[in-house]
Amino acid sequence: MSEKTPHILVVDDNAEIRDLLSKYLVRNGLRAATAASGAEARKVLSSAAIDLIVLDIMMPGEDGLSVCRYVRETMETPVILLTAVAEDTDRIIGLEMGADDYLTKPFNPRELLARIKAVLRRANSLPHGTATEATEEAIVRFGDWRLRTDRRELEDSGGKVISLSTAEFALIKAFTDHPRMVLSRDQLLDLTQGRAANVFDRSIDNQVSRLRKKIEPDPKNPTLIKTVWGGGYMLSAAVERGAKAR
Repeated sequence: MSEKTPHILVVDDNAEIRDLLSKYLVRNGLRAATAASGAEARKVLSSAAIDLIVLDIMMPGEDGLSVCRYVRETMETPVILLTAVAEDTDRIIGLEMGADDYLTKPFNPRELLARIKAVLRRANSLPHGTATEATEEAIVRFGDWRLRTDRRELEDSGGKVISLSTAEFALIKAFTDHPRMVLSRDQLLDLTQGRAANVFDRSIDNQVSRLRKKIEPDPKNPTLIKTVWGGGYMLSAAVERGAKAR
């Protein structure tokens, strides 16, 4: 395998799960590293280039939610949470922290592989610009916000930069690509994650809630991302691009 092969970090205190998942991922053309705890995960992340983290929530010592918070505050690496059936609250908190997806235990490794590939495709399709000047096409304005798609950053009217996770950027891009259109949860999942929702899937709701906390003056009474009952969500603001957005 080359260094361009995606490198996945599996974090789980269960040795059998770590071993089985890492071997399965390698058999399917990925590189895999493992960590048995949050402390081990931090060491791996500081010494290796990791493209995606598969992270168990329930671990002794530092739990997965703490690790997820650390990852989101320090890097853009996508995170897929592994949760138990009874961990609904923790799963919601993880998604609100910026996790990109989740899978409930027990799960089929093939489904995890599909989720990994979908998240990697989405992350790789999003711009990671480093230029000091944004091109006109990379600037999108809505309301009092300016989205710089080359840097995956939001700027408020005063120029303050708000960093976005992979999931948050994909969501706001979907809204700005379809302004003043009602987008259902299924449509948003398809646009941002490339998959359909199941009846219990509330990941979009959680991500919208997290995004509202960043861009709405009053998240409990949103004026930018509105809920359309029975329909989904809608970006209510007009969108300007290029030179008009400057």
